[in-house]
Amino acid sequence: MSPEWRDERVRDSCEGATERPGKSRLCRPVGRRRHLNAVREYVRKARKLASVIVHPSYRRALKMGVAAATEHHSVAFEHEFSTVIDVGANRGQFSLFAARRFPAAELHCFEPLPEALEVLTSTLSAHRRLRVYRVALGASGGTGTFNVATSDDSSSLLTATGTQTASFPKAEVAERRPVEVARLDDVLFPAELSRPCLLKVDVQGYEFEVLRGAETLLDAVDELLIECSFVELYRGQPLAAEIVGYCAEKGFPLAGSLLARARWGRAVPSG
Repeated sequence: MSPEWRDERVRDSCEGATERPGKSRLCRPVGRRRHLNAVREYVRKARKLASVIVHPSYRRALKMGVAAATEHHSVAFEHEFSTVIDVGANRGQFSLFAARRFPAAELHCFEPLPEALEVLTSTLSAHRRLRVYRVALGASGGTGTFNVATSDDSSSLLTATGTQTASFPKAEVAERRPVEVARLDDVLFPAELSRPCLLKVDVQGYEFEVLRGAETLLDAVDELLIECSFVELYRGQPLAAEIVGYCAEKGFPLAGSLLARARWGRAVPSG
């Protein structure tokens, strides 16, 4: 759910400082970069708000504090999906987009936090083909410790690193809760799903474990949309290269990317 990351910690008053023999120390102040980053973030949020307020269903959700994941409107999906599986659904940000983009699709939403799931159910109450599951997903079933962040969309079964919390202070853990963990293969079954099917996974560093627990179900999936990280934002998380390689081995070559997310599809050649 965090498309970018930057470590803004400064150990000196200058960035990119160099020294030349007999010359004074040269430095470039960090203030300009921070200002540009702030401007870019402001523009990004303004564009997203503009895209959200256009649609009545998005406006209603915004009143409940949920901003639809409109950034996915630019994704060139290969199918008109009949089934969308939203793992790490949180308050329904992606499912709101999916309900509009694929109005006939059956939505399967997985989210372990009851507060977030309650908001999701309210925001998507008009979607008649909605199924929700109050459970976390992983490679094996059991009970796990869920690190609930100050901003609940940064919560994870893994612990945030200093890199993550330095860039996103609201990723700091506010509390820890025991949650039920299940394998996706033990909850959904290929014969029950209408094709084509999209599996979206955004679980703050735990994506690989979700995929490992869904090896049978992947046979019924046509495209994957997965959040990947190129730096370790959560302790022990596999990085993008490992996830890309795993998906390719399972028949999902890399087909495109959006911010820090990547999309795979059987029908799209790699390279």
